[in-house]
Amino acid sequence: MNWTDERVELLKKLWSEGLSASQIAAQLGGVSRNAVIGKVHRLKLSGRGRATATPARQKKASQGSTVQKSVARAASTARHVTTSIGATALQTQFDAEPVARHHIRPVENVVVPISRHLQLVELTERTCKWPNGDPLSEDFNFCGNEAAETGPYCKYHARVAFQPAAERRRSR
Repeated sequence: MNWTDERVELLKKLWSEGLSASQIAAQLGGVSRNAVIGKVHRLKLSGRGRATATPARQKKASQGSTVQKSVARAASTARHVTTSIGATALQTQFDAEPVARHHIRPVENVVVPISRHLQLVELTERTCKWPNGDPLSEDFNFCGNEAAETGPYCKYHARVAFQPAAERRRSR
């Protein structure tokens, strides 16, 4: 399908009247809705049919009351077109502010162990391998306290590292 000058002018006219791309495609015949949308974008047609007066009409309206009445009549007879931007069907309106849920774990007698500040070469199977600090800095070290038999960390760091699944779900 070729876009002739007549068809382009008709497209511009129908677009300015506020017809949808599907309606324009049906009136033009032989083109799809997507072809109409593509041509509209290539022509950079942005304005749709407006219920308000154009700037030229507003200028004339300020010159006299009879002109104001005719502009008001033209505005009242103009077709009102509502437009939506984006996927408005998926947008949700919320009346209330969301309430942040803070899960406060019960306070227990938690004793944070004092780190032994071991270097990587000083670690054994029985020492806690919890890293302290930035690995790229000079003062990077590991906890080094006695590790539990079930993993690489001391009791304290094992509780920090391995949370029960139910507690992880609650914190989300």
